[in-house]
Amino acid sequence: MNEANAAEGRPPAAAYRNLALATLGFTLTFWAWDLIAPLGSDYKDRLGLSSLQQSLLVAVPVIVGSLGRIPVGALTDRYGARLMFPLVSALTILPVLLLTVARDSYTAMLGAGFLLGLGGTTFAIGVPLVNSWFPPARRGFAIGVFGMGTGGVALSGYFTPRIAKHGDNLPFFVVAVALAAFAVLGALLITDHPDRTVPTMSLGRRLGQAGRLRVTWELSALYAIGFGGVVAFGVYLPTYLKTWYELSPTDAGTKAAGFAVMTVICRPIGGWLADRIHPATVTAWALAVVALFAILQAFDPPLAPLGTICFLSMAAGLGAAGGSVFALVSQVTPQAQVGSVTGIVGAVGGLGGFVPPLVMGGIYSAKDSYSIGFMLLSDLALAGCVYAYGRMRTAQRMA
Repeated sequence: MNEANAAEGRPPAAAYRNLALATLGFTLTFWAWDLIAPLGSDYKDRLGLSSLQQSLLVAVPVIVGSLGRIPVGALTDRYGARLMFPLVSALTILPVLLLTVARDSYTAMLGAGFLLGLGGTTFAIGVPLVNSWFPPARRGFAIGVFGMGTGGVALSGYFTPRIAKHGDNLPFFVVAVALAAFAVLGALLITDHPDRTVPTMSLGRRLGQAGRLRVTWELSALYAIGFGGVVAFGVYLPTYLKTWYELSPTDAGTKAAGFAVMTVICRPIGGWLADRIHPATVTAWALAVVALFAILQAFDPPLAPLGTICFLSMAAGLGAAGGSVFALVSQVTPQAQVGSVTGIVGAVGGLGGFVPPLVMGGIYSAKDSYSIGFMLLSDLALAGCVYAYGRMRTAQRMA
């Protein structure tokens, strides 16, 4: 960055180029990461799977991708995004193509799904890259824009089954070609910041240091509510809409896609607000919105219009919270540890999405109602709201 830009806090052109490439790569790898879920019912019928086996098949890449962010984030601190982003994108092509030959064996599908989890790790590559290129006053919005790459899951949900109608293996070939094209593009155009701090400690020691930071686990808890809520609704909302409101699978899927789009749109808004207000304050208000509308939804309002308003409002709050939490990461984390901390926070956030669907399903089986589940969500969001406002506004001085 030249002196004039540095003085005015304006990022250089290279910052926007890297942001665009990181967002594109994140979107494509997240599409790859979610290739199995939209076709889950087809695999269930073809392989004669039980509901538990189908759930495991869908969950394996998500769990592996979430946990894989921890080492990938630390490796990004060491080797940089210029190497890691094209490398991970290229390696993800292998499990994508394996899905074309594993489709008739449940064991082979589990193995391919395990490797497919690699595609879900790129979140921990893009955050430190974007964070390094943008000044503190603009990092929230930039990281929020990068976070729109989570929309790759929505793209997969919409396009993968439609492409599959023209050929069972066609979605995998399309995604593989897209990943290969991005790997080449990324290798040519992604650049690490020239002032990037390269850690010299071993991977284990760096992860240990990140794990000993109090803010790592505080941020993980907040992100588990924000992004975990997004994942949970993405997994369970179609089932809820079909079961409680008796919608057709198509209508339920369409409304669930609307929820996902709202979270994607509001993520950069949360980051933009965090640049102008303290990100902990934005997080608190976003979670307060989630708590309020979760309480309203617990009373089972009619879907049109109040139920729809409740869900879109919760989506907006969860999306904004996801953007503001990572604006907070850039404030309270030492620059050389952003990748390591991002990996841990991202992993906890991804895993946080798998507890709520189990709880909601268990409560419905026991009580024939979802109201208790929404009240629990409101309690959790309210607890996050209070903690973000009461504690995290002072975390910057303690980092």
